[in-house]
Amino acid sequence: MTSIADIEATELDQIKPKGFWRGVWSRFRKRRLAFSGLIIITFIYMLGILAPVIQTHDYRETDLRNTQQGPSAEHWLGTDRAGRDLYTRVVWGIQTTVIITVTSFITGSLLLGVSIGLVAGYFRGWIDAVIMRVGEVISVFPDILLIILLAATLRPRIVEFARNIEDSTGISGLVSSGIVDYFVIGVALLPLSWFGMMRLVRGQVLVMREAEYVEAARAMGTSTPRILFRHILPNVVSPVIVSVSFGIGAIALSEVVLSFFGLGVQPPRPSLGVMIGDVTARGGASVSVLRDHPEQLLSPIIVVWLLIFCWNIVGDALNDVLNPRAR
Repeated sequence: MTSIADIEATELDQIKPKGFWRGVWSRFRKRRLAFSGLIIITFIYMLGILAPVIQTHDYRETDLRNTQQGPSAEHWLGTDRAGRDLYTRVVWGIQTTVIITVTSFITGSLLLGVSIGLVAGYFRGWIDAVIMRVGEVISVFPDILLIILLAATLRPRIVEFARNIEDSTGISGLVSSGIVDYFVIGVALLPLSWFGMMRLVRGQVLVMREAEYVEAARAMGTSTPRILFRHILPNVVSPVIVSVSFGIGAIALSEVVLSFFGLGVQPPRPSLGVMIGDVTARGGASVSVLRDHPEQLLSPIIVVWLLIFCWNIVGDALNDVLNPRAR
């Protein structure tokens, strides 16, 4: 026989408030457009991650007997002017975008931007002034022009350095594997990724450093690193997540633009920007391809558009569900 105490305990469990992140996820799932966008992003990224498994051809394989072919059972999206399988090159190009966006945000926004933002906002004084002045000088330059300038300047030197390492150590593949390309793009994208995140975190920390719980922790003799990472950092996670969701689309577009201008990933490594550039670049052959086979642009352009559009939709939804004023 069920007692009154058991019934009351059951009712309390049913009305028990959800955890913060469970509540965020519950509200996010109710936004069908954003949730659908997240599914599309996950699907596209899984295509890139699983590229070695789901490819139908080697992305370097050329077949001059089957150039400029339309979709078929053998080539699902057709072939380019060198007879390379477009489907295989698209999934490998997605993998390139995944690697660049993830590494750029982990090194630039999350590690560099968040760490410097915590330091600048908490210590203030001359440290804050120096960091802000450096960031402001960098932000004066138009983003994409600064990225192109850095990539064009750094690439020859980094490639030469990598080749010297190969010659002196006997290690091969540093240049041909694309590692150098990823490093060049990552360094070139740092100015775009760290300053905005740093300024966001700094603004949050300037407010929270005066909060009562931070003052209490400081009065109890809690160490500065513990205050920063245990008491302040968890409270800036929400705006960081929103900023990351908006910024990933911009990073993906920047990588495509760099590769389009020949400053990003180099052949034979596939890239969505390289695929677009192969069709639209200047020159008689490219003009002919663009005029006679514009469908070769569809696959890479649709993937880039979906990534940027879906990340913006997800970012808008996260901004709403994580904003306490919107609840």
